[in-house]
Amino acid sequence: MKKRIARLCQVLVLSVLLTTALMPMAHAYLDPAATSYIIQIVSGVVIACGVTIGIFWKKIRVFFHNMRMKSLEKRLTKQAESRDESI
Repeated sequence: MKKRIARLCQVLVLSVLLTTALMPMAHAYLDPAATSYIIQIVSGVVIACGVTIGIFWKKIRVFFHNMRMKSLEKRLTKQAESRDESI
């Protein structure tokens, strides 16, 4: 699965680089209204991400807490087994 994701990322980066390199030069003008619209879009995305994280914060925290507990449990089990073997 990791290889597929890595391959997909490589293809994506290559396609972006080729598209950027082969794009003809554009002589365009961005007026202040377009700039403020871009700022509104970016701030809207940031706020939406913040709200989404805020809504699911408890689930996210519990997920990572459970992962930490599982790794701690495995480590303690290995320590207990190694002590039992040495006795």
